[in-house]
Amino acid sequence: MTTLIEKPSGPPRAPRPYGYGLVRLGPASFLVHRRAALVAGGLAVLLAVASVAYLCVGERFVPPGDVLDAVLGDGRSFVVTELRLPQLVTGLLVGAAFGIAGTLIQTVARNPLASPDVIGISQGAGAVTVAAMTFGLVSYDLVPYVSIAGGLLAAALVYVFAWRGGLHATRFVLIGIGVAIALRSLTHLFMTKGDYLVAQQAQIWMTGSLNGRGMDENLPLRITLLVLLPAILWAARAQRTVSLDDDTATALGVRLGRVRLGLVAVGVVLASVATGVAGPVDFVALLAPQIARRTTRTAQIPLLCSALVGALVVVLADLLGKRLLAPTLLPVGVLTAAVGAPYLIWLIVRGGRAGGGR
Repeated sequence: MTTLIEKPSGPPRAPRPYGYGLVRLGPASFLVHRRAALVAGGLAVLLAVASVAYLCVGERFVPPGDVLDAVLGDGRSFVVTELRLPQLVTGLLVGAAFGIAGTLIQTVARNPLASPDVIGISQGAGAVTVAAMTFGLVSYDLVPYVSIAGGLLAAALVYVFAWRGGLHATRFVLIGIGVAIALRSLTHLFMTKGDYLVAQQAQIWMTGSLNGRGMDENLPLRITLLVLLPAILWAARAQRTVSLDDDTATALGVRLGRVRLGLVAVGVVLASVATGVAGPVDFVALLAPQIARRTTRTAQIPLLCSALVGALVVVLADLLGKRLLAPTLLPVGVLTAAVGAPYLIWLIVRGGRAGGGR
């Protein structure tokens, strides 16, 4: 007896990559890394808990029920809605911006050390901002926009000096560190040349702080994230091809030069505006991508997880800064530097051992 087997019509389906699931939204469908999705959900829950704790804890404790009533609009609490909530929103936006910026720049450089605060981008934004503040060149409302110019200038310097027929990752990081040191020294020079009171204000800004940052202060960052949202969505897809080796990406028709330039530009703008809003909150852009990558175990650093980790780090650091030595308020940059500096040393030592073993 002969059995006829009908062949499936249409082209054969490509095998689904291991660890990915297919999500359909109407006519559109896309692949989602299962572990990354679970990690993103867990980070979102942790971030929600940390946000409620941030609104509850302070000189006066506010019960979680009253906090939820105030946030949802059913109740009134001046402490929650006027004092703590604006700072919380600023911390969330700043952390997410640094997380995304660090991911994009580390992806292009293929080096975990290549974060905006290590290779001079944050220092460039800080130098131009402090100069504008010290010499009264612009009003405080325009500081975030001035920071963009400083970040782009620093990125251009690093790119020009690091380019030698190509962009070598180690040379890129080393030159970035040198540019960062030079720009930080220039910042301190500007502070000594201006008015004493303005210099003191600039010194406080240089530590990285959310204190006194309201909705008006974080407006430039909200606008920037909204305007760059299409570019961020594009970057989430483009970073996959940049992670490939140059020969493979070129064979696939990817214009690596343009893609890398676009990714770096988005990262520099986000890091610069975040620096202008809250000051140079060090090491968030260094930590967030690496934590996201190690928890998701993906080939590329997931942008969403990195943004959530960055926001969580900033919120928790600011919460600890307010309660660790209460009533003394520690700037959020002090706490992130205390955690990030040892991690940076560990990365350098591990990289040196790996290089020595080759």
